[in-house]
Amino acid sequence: MPSRITPSSVTRISTRSSRHNFVRPTIALTAQRTFTHITRPAITSSLNYNRNSINIRNMSNWPKVTAENPLGLDDPSLLIQKGLIGGKWVDTESGETFEVNDPASGKVIGTCPDQTVQDTKAAIDAAHKAFATYRTTSPAQRQGYLAELHRLYMENINDITRLIVWENGKSWNDALAEANYAGSFFSWFAAEALRTNGETIPCSVPGTRNITIKQPIGVVALLCPWNFPAAMIARKLGPALAVGCTSVVKVPSETPFTTLAIVELARRAGVPDGVINVITTDKHLQDVGKELCTNPIVHKVSFTGSTRVGKILASQCSGTLKKMSLELGGNAPLIVFDDADLPTAVAGTIASKFRGSGQTCVCANRIYVQDGIYDKFAKALAEKVAQFKVGPGFDEGVTHGPLIHMRQADKVDEHVQDAVSKGAKILVGGKRGKGTEYIPTVLADVPDNCLIASEETFGPVAALFRFKTEEEVITKANNSEVGLAGYFFSEDVDRVFRVSEALETGMVGANTGMISQAVIPFGGIKESGYGKEGGHQGTEEYMITKLVAIGSRIKQ
Repeated sequence: MPSRITPSSVTRISTRSSRHNFVRPTIALTAQRTFTHITRPAITSSLNYNRNSINIRNMSNWPKVTAENPLGLDDPSLLIQKGLIGGKWVDTESGETFEVNDPASGKVIGTCPDQTVQDTKAAIDAAHKAFATYRTTSPAQRQGYLAELHRLYMENINDITRLIVWENGKSWNDALAEANYAGSFFSWFAAEALRTNGETIPCSVPGTRNITIKQPIGVVALLCPWNFPAAMIARKLGPALAVGCTSVVKVPSETPFTTLAIVELARRAGVPDGVINVITTDKHLQDVGKELCTNPIVHKVSFTGSTRVGKILASQCSGTLKKMSLELGGNAPLIVFDDADLPTAVAGTIASKFRGSGQTCVCANRIYVQDGIYDKFAKALAEKVAQFKVGPGFDEGVTHGPLIHMRQADKVDEHVQDAVSKGAKILVGGKRGKGTEYIPTVLADVPDNCLIASEETFGPVAALFRFKTEEEVITKANNSEVGLAGYFFSEDVDRVFRVSEALETGMVGANTGMISQAVIPFGGIKESGYGKEGGHQGTEEYMITKLVAIGSRIKQ
C-alpha cells in the first residue's frame, strides 16, 4: 500500500500569494454583471510562458505542507474529501473509501467515499428536485452565477494548479496552463447564458405564426476523465449552468480533488443547492455509470474517455434514448510537408505531442514527415525533446511529470519496444524513469505495422513515419477507425485548404499544434464520438428547441 503524505515527506517551500479568507457570498444578480475573458497562456516549444503571463520557472513551486494543510493550499478548505448531494457534503452509508495517490511519489494524498448506486439515485433525485426551480431562473441570474464563479476561480487559480499537480502529476507550468484554460470556459459560458435565442419562422398557413424557444434539457450526467481534471468539468458544467440544467458529476477516482474544489467555488458563487451533485466512486464505477445512463430522470449524458467505454455507455443510454455528447479516443495524424516552416512545425509538434506528457486525446500519435524535410525535422525535434526535464511536477525546471499510473507507463513502453523490434530507431529517450515516469521519446523510421500506428499510445512518444506524396499520406492518415483531431504543416495556401478538407477528423490544426479553446466546437467523427463541447455548439447540446405555432382567431 502506498505510504501517506506527511509534513516531513515534503520539505520544499514555495513563495506563495497571500492567504485569502473566503466566505460564501450573497451576490446581487443583475444583467449588468461584468466579467473578464481569460486567455490561456501561450506555450512555446520549451514550455515557457510568454512574457505577458506568469513566469515561475526560476522558483520552487513546492507548497508548504503541514499536518493541518497536507497539500499546502492557500485555502485549505478547498481540499474536499466527500461527495455532494443536495447541497450537503456527504460520505457513503457503508463508510468505504478509496485512496487518491500522487503519481510522482505513489504516496496517498487523501481519500474519498466509495459511493454506490444508492448514493447516485439520491444525487439524481436531488438534481431533479432542484431543476424545478433552477430552470426558471433568468439568463441574467445564470450569467451572474458563472461570472462570480469565474472571479472566485481566478482568485484561487494557484490552488487549482496545486491540486492538478498533486493528483494528476503534471508539471507546474503544464498544470497552470490547464487551470487558465479551464477558467476560460466559465467566462465563455457566462456570456452564453445570455445568448440562448430562439427564432421566428415564416409559416405557409395563413394566420399562423411560428416561433422556437430554447429550454434546458433537464438533469444531465457529466462523466469526467482524469487527464484534464479542471478543464473537462469546466467544459461540461459551464454550459449546463448557463442554460438552466442541473447535474450529477461523476469524478474520476484518480483526480477527484480538483473537481471537488471547483464545485465548492460554484457553491460559494451562489449556485443553489442541488443544482450540482457529485458522486465519488472507484469500486462501484461500472454500476454508477449504468445507473446514470439508464435512469429515466437523466436526460443527457456527457462523457469523455475511451471509445470502448463510450460504446458501452451509448448502449446503456439507448434504452431511454438519452441525448449524448461523446468525446472518445483519438489516433491523431500530424503531417509535416516539405514546404513547411521547420521551426513552426517543430514547435507545433511539441505543443501537440508532449502536452500533459502525451496523455491527451488530441495529441499527435502518428507523425508523418515528407522525405525532403525528414532528416532536418527529426534532428531538430530530437534536440528540443532532449532538453526536457522529467520529474515531480513541483520541482524547479521540470517540464514533464510522471504518467498517471503504472499500467499507462507499461503501455507506453510496450509501444516503444514493439516499434524498435520492428526497425524503429530511438533518437532520444526510449526508456523509463522513476516510478511511472517515461522519458520523452522520439522514434525515427517507424514502420506501418507496429502497435503505435494503430493504437493510441497516450504517452510522451513522437513516432516519425516517412512519406513521399500528399495522396499517400492522406490515405495513411485516414486509415483509422477514429477521427478526433489531425494536424499538418505547410506554407502552400492551396494545400492548407485541400488537406484540411481531406482529413477525416472533427478538428484540424493547420500550422499549429494547439487547437483547444473555449470558443470552438470540440469533438470528433467516426468512432471518436459525436456532439460538441465549447463554442455556441456546446451550449446547444444542453438545450431542446421547442416549436410554438400560434394561430389567430377564426373570423365568422
